[in-house]
Amino acid sequence: MDAVYDQEPDPNEGAARGLNLVVCIKQVPDSAQIRVHPVTNTIMRQGVPTIINPYDLFALEEAMRLRDQYGGEVTVLSMGPPMAEEALRRALGLGADKAVLITDRRFAGADTLATSYALAAALTKLGSERPIDVVFTGKQTIDGDTAQVGPGIARRLGLEQLTYVAAIDMLDRATGEIVVRRRAEGGLQVLSSRLPCLVTVLEGVNEVRRGSIDDMLRAARAEITTWSAADAGVEDLQKCGLRGSPTVVKRVFAPTPREESAEMVAVDHKRPKQIADAVLDLIFAHQPKLEAQLEAATRREVSR
Repeated sequence: MDAVYDQEPDPNEGAARGLNLVVCIKQVPDSAQIRVHPVTNTIMRQGVPTIINPYDLFALEEAMRLRDQYGGEVTVLSMGPPMAEEALRRALGLGADKAVLITDRRFAGADTLATSYALAAALTKLGSERPIDVVFTGKQTIDGDTAQVGPGIARRLGLEQLTYVAAIDMLDRATGEIVVRRRAEGGLQVLSSRLPCLVTVLEGVNEVRRGSIDDMLRAARAEITTWSAADAGVEDLQKCGLRGSPTVVKRVFAPTPREESAEMVAVDHKRPKQIADAVLDLIFAHQPKLEAQLEAATRREVSR
């Protein structure tokens, strides 16, 4: 797939036109009422209440905040059945400017690889009309929990990817630079990147706004742009839907409930060392090998 981001954007042009921001959202089944097909092991969506993937709402809010600060527009993009139009109207009601739905029977059953392929094609088409500055996604979806689609899109389009972003500290339209804080093991990383880029947003990084009455009325009247696979510029249908999905789900099951009850330990909350010792005693009681491993590691460290 040919990316439309190979050329360096003109900083002066970007400053004049405002930001072009695209947020990929997904309509997902309410996680409290998910059902799994007994034969295909895919999620059954018929008859199940749907919502916008909660993580995508934080991504949408972050995009709208950048638009409000620097100017430009926010387009929400979704791949799904025709009923996904409801999620797009909800996003418009929150303040997004435009909405695009790519829907085609040949997208059915897509895994993350096939989904990223179709979305990348649609983004390429959107970017050919006007270069995209930032693509936003939530960190993951609640129905798949893989966190693969955002990075997959970035890889296909040759975009810099900033994942698990906890805050956007700076965006310089003149130089085309963005600085973010990314959550990582052991703390936060501060990263700088050139635009265009793809950002996956963590939960809780902002407070999602309530849509205004004007936005809600506009959303109800808005015409949702709907593309088929051909309209979206999908070149190889063998890479879409079940045909393009190498992922095989062998079994889906609920975790087995634990039979043992929680242990209650009485400690003096004013004595931190007593609390720490009690916690360690519980851990070592259930994992007897761990204490020996920690002691061996400590001896090796001291001997260096």
